[in-house]
Amino acid sequence: MFLGTYTPKLDDKGRLTLPARFRDALAGGLMVTKGQDHSLAVFPRAEFEERARKAVADAKANPEKRADLRVFAAAADEQHPDAQGRITLSADHRRYADLSKDCVVIGSVDYLEIWDAQAWQDYQQTHEENFSAAGDEALRDSI
Repeated sequence: MFLGTYTPKLDDKGRLTLPARFRDALAGGLMVTKGQDHSLAVFPRAEFEERARKAVADAKANPEKRADLRVFAAAADEQHPDAQGRITLSADHRRYADLSKDCVVIGSVDYLEIWDAQAWQDYQQTHEENFSAAGDEALRDSI
């Protein structure tokens, strides 16, 4: 499982060092694509393929799901981390997520998300208060 929060830096060549604890799980290849809320999603290759196959099946009869599939697949970029655990994020991905030098990588259970540090801080400020105020029943149903 991918869990936790990490703060790697994006270098001038668009390379980001993946957290050391996830490198073994991603060593065989990974897929970077556009994620929700203008973040980037990083999937182990097998997880990406599983989600893509499900998305194709769901999209056959649903125009909205077809649109989601097109964005998901068209933005996908296969990467293999280098010896230092770095991946290169495309200019399009960096632009989509508005990435600056300071980034945040968060674990989202079965994939990672890459955020600009300021965007992640803003997101947390908006959503942590709602999480904190939620009752046990609401949390149990949403998590």
